Amino acid sequence: MQKILASNKYIKILYLVLFLVFCCEQDSIKRDAIEEIPSKWDLEQIKASGTLKALTIYSGTTYFLYKGRPMGYEFELLQRLADFLEVGLEIIVVQNVNELFEKLNSGEGDIVAHALTITNDRKEDVSFTDHLYLTKQVLVQKKPDNWRTMPWSKLKKKMVNDPVDLLGDTVSVRDMSSFKERIYNLSEELGGTIHIDTVPGALATDQIIEKVANGEIKYTIADYNIASIMATYYPILDVKVPVSFSQRVAWATRHESENLLKATNDWLEQIKRKVDFNVIYNKYFKNEKYFRRRVKSNFYSLNDQQISPYDELIKKYASPLNWDWRLLASQIYQESKFDPRVSSWAQASGLMQIMPETAKDLGVTNRSDPEQSIKGGTKYLNQLIKNFEEVTDSIQRIKFTLASYNCGLYHVKDAQALANKRGLDENIWDDNVENMILELSLPNNYNDPVVKYGYVRGIEPYNYVQQIFERYQHYVQFIDM
Repeated sequence: MQKILASNKYIKILYLVLFLVFCCEQDSIKRDAIEEIPSKWDLEQIKASGTLKALTIYSGTTYFLYKGRPMGYEFELLQRLADFLEVGLEIIVVQNVNELFEKLNSGEGDIVAHALTITNDRKEDVSFTDHLYLTKQVLVQKKPDNWRTMPWSKLKKKMVNDPVDLLGDTVSVRDMSSFKERIYNLSEELGGTIHIDTVPGALATDQIIEKVANGEIKYTIADYNIASIMATYYPILDVKVPVSFSQRVAWATRHESENLLKATNDWLEQIKRKVDFNVIYNKYFKNEKYFRRRVKSNFYSLNDQQISPYDELIKKYASPLNWDWRLLASQIYQESKFDPRVSSWAQASGLMQIMPETAKDLGVTNRSDPEQSIKGGTKYLNQLIKNFEEVTDSIQRIKFTLASYNCGLYHVKDAQALANKRGLDENIWDDNVENMILELSLPNNYNDPVVKYGYVRGIEPYNYVQQIFERYQHYVQFIDM
């Protein structure tokens, strides 16, 4: 009997141990789960971080690089939104349109800045802003190769003239897109079946339209404003058959980002009253001449991996500096916008805007010659960077060098001395010496005993460094090493 009781006692102890282990494991799992849940991230947190993170994709209207300049309808509006919110802007590009909502709700971005048709299904996943514009979905189809010489009646017979003509045929669209949803609804409305060919989600709408023009796919569906501007470059396209009523196009935030949504809508209400809003829209969706010129260009990022006509020269002379050539390209854009003929009021000229006396010291005999200018400019950069060997961080050292290139080495040295006197780090540009270069515009600072070279218009080197690095980040997004 005692053995049985002892056995039961041991069994109870074993159960108790197992129960405690199980509970501890469950508590650990719960704690881990809680830690994985992101904390509230709304407008207040965005402002505290100083940066609005916008999710978008590459496309010929949304965000692209053209002749060394980041551009796009969404990009230009985002710049204005960031200014309104008084924060910086970080563009996060997703390779697949279908990832936009996923990355938004996982906290990788704050706002989706892409042409999103507002649908009830999507409202379950995100909160939409007020609409940016109205559009409708249209069928994109290719006319016969000899369409220019065909009688209208014959041409009409060769084309789809009504959505009902699509029954039994196939339309190519991205998965999880409003266009795919529209085909399902259209099939239901027409009492038949329109087959769907799913194309890769990484393809932007304009790239899919291009495939129709090239005969790679038969039909697709697109928003009319994008389809119509594409048709100006590809006259063989027909975009006249509507497949929907007017629809609202908007951006999106997470459901819990209520304050960001409200602020974005406040901004939209204000900017829609300004001429600027319509000018930006017309620039990307109405200006046919500009669109055709851009699409033909080798320096359009959706065509080629080129920033400027001088990329090979820039790579050649960036190498001895141990700089990323795209960073040097950004500086050259800042100086001259890649125009070797440009001159400044101060008599600086050429791609790298070299001054006459500096050119003599560098052995530059023709400042308008692209190679001489880049060779001379990088030689000067190499001389400047040696003055900052005590700066251990390579990026910070480059920033000091760029500031010196813009306003002069000794003004930067003055800013370092002032930073040291104020208890700041004289070897860190960001939030330290850059703030002191701004202070050198004020008499009580440029008359300080530690300042040897007096007044400098500090906003110029401050913006110069900042804008070069901002542009460089865009170049990194678009252009491979």
